[in-house]
Amino acid sequence: MSTALSDTDRPASAPAFQQVSGLRKSKNGLATVLVWLAFAVAVVPLVWVLYTVVVKGITRVIYSNWWTEDLSQVLSDEVGGGVLHAIIGTLLQGLVCAIVAVPLGLLVAIYLVEYGRGGKLAKLTTFMVDILSGVPSIVAALFIYALCITTLDMPRNGIAVSLALVLLMIPVVVRSSEEMLRIVPDDLREASYALGVPKWKTIAKVVLPTALSGIISGIMVALARVMGETAPLLVLVGYSAFTNFNMFDGEMGALPLLMNTERVTNTMADGSVGADRIWGAALTLVVIIALINLAATVISRLVAPKKK
Repeated sequence: MSTALSDTDRPASAPAFQQVSGLRKSKNGLATVLVWLAFAVAVVPLVWVLYTVVVKGITRVIYSNWWTEDLSQVLSDEVGGGVLHAIIGTLLQGLVCAIVAVPLGLLVAIYLVEYGRGGKLAKLTTFMVDILSGVPSIVAALFIYALCITTLDMPRNGIAVSLALVLLMIPVVVRSSEEMLRIVPDDLREASYALGVPKWKTIAKVVLPTALSGIISGIMVALARVMGETAPLLVLVGYSAFTNFNMFDGEMGALPLLMNTERVTNTMADGSVGADRIWGAALTLVVIIALINLAATVISRLVAPKKK
């Protein structure tokens, strides 16, 4: 037997569709225009810089000896030679820096996210990371110079440069890794804990693999940032036109240091040897950083969790 529904039991009817007002359309259009203007302001200088570097640097980069020879047998104002010594120096210094900075930065990020939430030590660590992220590269170089070279009587070499770059790379690695770890859903952690898995194993087997794609991207961005630094090179190692694989002894070449040396020793007139080398070295550094970012993208996709 059916009963009639009272007015209070009847489902509420859907509200009638209201036409979007002209004022809201105007605001939406204005916001869209402002976003596109902001995009143009950011992209136009980038495109202009890349275009200038490519046009002025391509004349030297296209020659094979640019990548396979150094400047040890070439005078400063003589056409010829390449930047093999500078490429090797830049890559070695960046590699040593990454070997030290990546584990330290990742461990700090794991502590801040997984163990030190709200603790006094975590707050102090966050504060120190914030300070370190704002330290100029010249200050980091002078600190290493005072500690290692002046106090410990260590010679100026590539290792000193790498130590200064570590101070610049660690805060970037910490911040990027911390953000990637925070976006891992807590449900994954709780499901692992419910199965009796210890916390350290949950972090190693669940949290890190889930966030690994973003962590790798952040590490590559940090590495690309420090590879273009000039101040640590000027303070902590002398420039050498010879190829030097020994990070512990002797002067070393590096792409930023090569550009600075050519600027000092040669004329900068368009078409001169010094100008061509500077633009070629700048384009070479851009290509290396682009390849690093491309490798980071490929690796991130390979290690990203697969959807089943």
